[in-house]
Amino acid sequence: MATLRHFLAEGAPVLHALHKPVITLGRGLGNDLALPEAGVADHHAQIVFDGRDWQLEEIDRQGEILINGKKKRRARLVHGDRLTLGRAQLGFSMLAELPPAGPAEGDDAAESGNVLAMLRRLHAFSERLMATASVDELLGALLDDVIEVTGAARGVVLLVDPGDGVETRPRVRAARNVRREAMEDASGQISDSIVRQVIESRRPIIVSDALADTTFGKSESVIALSLKSVMCVPLLSAGAAIGAIYVGNDEVKHLFDRAQLDLLVIFAGQASLILQNAMLVNALRADKEKLAAELGDKRFGDIIGACPGMLEVFRKLQKVASTDINVLITGETGTGKELIAREIHRRSNRIKGPFITVNCGAIPENLMESEMFGHVKGAFTGAIASRPGKFQSADGGTLFLDEVGELGPSLQVKLLRAIQERVVFRVGDSRPEKCDIRIVAATNRNLEEMIKTGEFREDLYYRLNVVNLWLPPLRDRGDDVFILAKALLSKYADEMGSPVRGFSPQALSAVRKHAWPGNIRQLENRIKKALVLCDKPLLGPEDLDLGPEAQAPILPLEKAKEEFQRRYVLEVLERNNGNRTQTARDLGVDPRTIFRYLEKEQNPMPSGAGGVAAPHGSEEPHGG
Repeated sequence: MATLRHFLAEGAPVLHALHKPVITLGRGLGNDLALPEAGVADHHAQIVFDGRDWQLEEIDRQGEILINGKKKRRARLVHGDRLTLGRAQLGFSMLAELPPAGPAEGDDAAESGNVLAMLRRLHAFSERLMATASVDELLGALLDDVIEVTGAARGVVLLVDPGDGVETRPRVRAARNVRREAMEDASGQISDSIVRQVIESRRPIIVSDALADTTFGKSESVIALSLKSVMCVPLLSAGAAIGAIYVGNDEVKHLFDRAQLDLLVIFAGQASLILQNAMLVNALRADKEKLAAELGDKRFGDIIGACPGMLEVFRKLQKVASTDINVLITGETGTGKELIAREIHRRSNRIKGPFITVNCGAIPENLMESEMFGHVKGAFTGAIASRPGKFQSADGGTLFLDEVGELGPSLQVKLLRAIQERVVFRVGDSRPEKCDIRIVAATNRNLEEMIKTGEFREDLYYRLNVVNLWLPPLRDRGDDVFILAKALLSKYADEMGSPVRGFSPQALSAVRKHAWPGNIRQLENRIKKALVLCDKPLLGPEDLDLGPEAQAPILPLEKAKEEFQRRYVLEVLERNNGNRTQTARDLGVDPRTIFRYLEKEQNPMPSGAGGVAAPHGSEEPHGG
């Protein structure tokens, strides 16, 4: 059963059920709905139900009819239409807003019906909240519903912008009028003093007759706008006011009651959730855009870095990539040597060819020759068919020998021959096969020291080490660790569907201070683990196992100075490919000083001193 809501000059609207096929409206007492307002003809109009639709039709041609602000003589009514007959204001609803017959009668029945209509509106809006993604659409729908159930002429959602000082300045976020239209300049149609008090007190306000109100009657904005009925409720987030919902009607006094104010408070809670989610999404989007901009400045292909050591790597890589010379990539485990190798291939003339990886430390020595060069059928027990090796598979492309320092002596000889002659022999075959490949090798071991102990062939070393790219450890890359941590979190949080969206300031500080003996691989593993176990939006130090117990002990100044000098000497020595004389010359010290630090390296400090050794239970595997 449809309902008409009659907005009176003072007080709550009166509800009329449309229980007949024809309902007459006019000033005359014989009408089904008598409208005593000025401008209403004795027999002004009628509402006719044809079994499917409700139609509004004029009776007196002199009587003006407006539907949602537009002149009409006849029109089909839809839910939410606002009707104006002379000075009479009416609202049409398809809902049966009056309760069924029962003990409640008269004013109590009207009030109960009004509350029921509001609750239905709130339920409908809650369902729309789940289905609509646009914040603007949701706020517009919220204001349309609030205006309809309260009889207000307009509604506004305001947000607080922190000013330069303590005072806050609200701005209009959404504004709608009774015709369900967006309002362009709503800020000039609301009372600043009422909004300010609501935001400062964080309490709702209802004003029945603003001009006569003892608190706001002398307000310049109230006087200038000739305000009558006003309701304003705060939008709260964690106890703080982030804005307000303001509704008003300048023609009707005592329009709003306490039940409407209570419902508006509930609507405000819904609006607060919308705005909080929108602000969170906007903040995350801004962080993501900022991170993307930072990565754009600090990314070299798939490699992230902007410290001097990495910039030197990028400079060399750009020069050697387009050539076919062999490259040896050195650095601690977990520094990203394979990424560098792939970037060399990607920027080379062999980009259309394959990129084949061989982990020299993961394949048993008795299988390595077959893995590298292939075998023919019957070459050994289990060789039931001929198959090519990695060299043949990499023909026309790049062969990446990871952890080349783990190769045994016999394989080193065969690898040297394959590199020199560009031919290979399958196990069990005497026929050579040509291979057009480029060799990129990597190791976290000191090959020059291995040459001195006879573990690695010197001639093979010089074949592989035509150009050396040394990757600095993460602890020496400064602020690169922040960008890497944020990029890894952004990548894996999306993949894992984690609620985590960032790091707390304490977590970032702990990440910067940690020595990261496992380098980028260790950082990546810690972040993955935290994303799986953490339910908070921000990761803390404890989520990354970087609490106070994980920090390196504080050393006396002399010991710390000695440890820094030892690490720095070893770093320069590695950059000079183990050349002690050149290292002593670069550092401006006697060569015997270099020998002294090398002796200390063979008898290192106890684990935990200076944060050099990996902690017990470290999750990082060995290997580059």
